[in-house]
Amino acid sequence: MLHVVVLGAAAGGGVPQWNCGCRVCQAARTSHPELQSTQASLAVSADSRHWFLINASPDLRQQLIRAPQLHPAAGKLRHSPISGVILTNGEIDAITGLLSMREGWPFTIYAHPKVLATLNANSVFNVLSEKNVKRRPIAIDESFEPALPDGSPSGIEIVPFEVTGKSAWYLEGERQSDRAGDTLGLRIREKATDKFFYFLAACAEITEDLKSRLKGAPLVFFDGTVWRDDEMILAGLSTKTGQSMGHISMSGERGVIAALESLGIERKIFLHINNSNPVWLHDSAERKAAERAGWQIPADGTEIAL
Repeated sequence: MLHVVVLGAAAGGGVPQWNCGCRVCQAARTSHPELQSTQASLAVSADSRHWFLINASPDLRQQLIRAPQLHPAAGKLRHSPISGVILTNGEIDAITGLLSMREGWPFTIYAHPKVLATLNANSVFNVLSEKNVKRRPIAIDESFEPALPDGSPSGIEIVPFEVTGKSAWYLEGERQSDRAGDTLGLRIREKATDKFFYFLAACAEITEDLKSRLKGAPLVFFDGTVWRDDEMILAGLSTKTGQSMGHISMSGERGVIAALESLGIERKIFLHINNSNPVWLHDSAERKAAERAGWQIPADGTEIAL
């Protein structure tokens, strides 16, 4: 059985964001603490004993404390069930949590060569000693099976594929002629049962190729950063649109809800949801519209078995 735990569902900054006084963040701090959410990451396992993280958010330490599945085994002085981390991009949201895994437990980082080059170029990631933490490149549209700590197969097959997006914002000043590998989606399958799901934490366009991949999928986690493209501008929070940040909106004729509506996806879950997005509010018209369309807004700790 393929097991999935939503460690966090929020976009960068989480909910509430430390310096934000928008209505969602204010509600999360005061009258509705249930709205609080950490930054987007999943944990996945084929045996409920060995787990792989999909991205390592800045909130990882907090997430691991809250997830009993990821606690050290009883009676062991040093142990972690985490066997590896698969990175889908080089954003702060996806890589910073790696620094919270520096205490000498072996695991493997799997990422596109471009993301590994970013880690290699920043000496702060040298705290992850190569003696314990291996770095393995992954290639677009080439399946791989992440290994368990003893080198045995995990029983999970992962296919990384390219989606429309952009480079990490802190790399925007660097010249990059090749955008390949900037934003990846993942197809994650348990080999024994053939159960699978898709993970896309960032996406700026739903192409026909992407639709063909997702058609009929039993489960899709999809980028839900903003409800509408100009959301942050209208709220007075930023001058950036969702598209300029590499994200497609939930709503609208070309939004996620409309684009995926007819694909026969059994279960659809938004994640990487920005604090500006009114879909967080349980009584909002936007939340009700998303749920009527068959989409779920997950809480931290949501568990799914396929």
